[in-house]
Amino acid sequence: MPMQKDFMKNLALLCSYYNSVSEVCRRTHIHRSQFNKYLNGESFPARHTLRKICDFFGVEDHEILSPTDQLKKILRVSPRNASENSSPVYVEHIAYLRHISADILARYAGFYFEYYYSMTYPDSILRALVHLRWDGEAAYFTRTERLTRQGSSEHSFRCRYKGMAFYLADRLFLQDYESLTQNEICQTVLFPSYKSRTTYLTGLKLGVAAQSRRPPTCTRVVYEFLGRDVNVKPVLRRCGLFDNASTDIAADIKSLIDNAILQGDRHFSALAL
Repeated sequence: MPMQKDFMKNLALLCSYYNSVSEVCRRTHIHRSQFNKYLNGESFPARHTLRKICDFFGVEDHEILSPTDQLKKILRVSPRNASENSSPVYVEHIAYLRHISADILARYAGFYFEYYYSMTYPDSILRALVHLRWDGEAAYFTRTERLTRQGSSEHSFRCRYKGMAFYLADRLFLQDYESLTQNEICQTVLFPSYKSRTTYLTGLKLGVAAQSRRPPTCTRVVYEFLGRDVNVKPVLRRCGLFDNASTDIAADIKSLIDNAILQGDRHFSALAL
């Protein structure tokens, strides 16, 4: 199959950015003999394994399955040579954080609506879509924003963030970056859910407003759990910018993302449920 041949060549190309295939196998936790079958075209990875490989190399599924010449062009624009750009100490720290986060992150896997007052349009509430994945060893997530007002016929402008999640001392930490423009890193800290069923997670988000001054900005945030699996396209169409008076945003969510400073506070803090 042409797609499988492209995958075999692309996998070899991506591995060439590292010191050895053994290093890739060790860091992806894929057995060398099985990985060799992928390289030789004898086998094609299962969906969850393909996702693990793509996450490691920093490519999308469709990129690793594209013609090799096309992937080379993508890599020239956005090189993925992590073996040169990441020190062993940095990798060791990430591995340690993954280890102490443990399997508790598995219970938070799924899709969420994310709500907060937009950093770029501070009078509007932004509803974004977050997909948190647990691969058995680490939690990765994507966050998609549609910076278009609901009901508007304007062209939809999207931001797509990619990141990792950690669970430390009873708090969820989500670190991501804007993958299309590479112009922002965001940090989100959430309270965990103490109920058997997760509905809302509340916390704070720190990022940069897309304005001429690019001011660092902090805002209260709410994650609303949608389920383990959803039909993404119709759910994504529900994302966008909303007026504060919009009835599309529940009143309890509005109260939880209100950025008013409470009397007596010396710091800007998240609102717990």
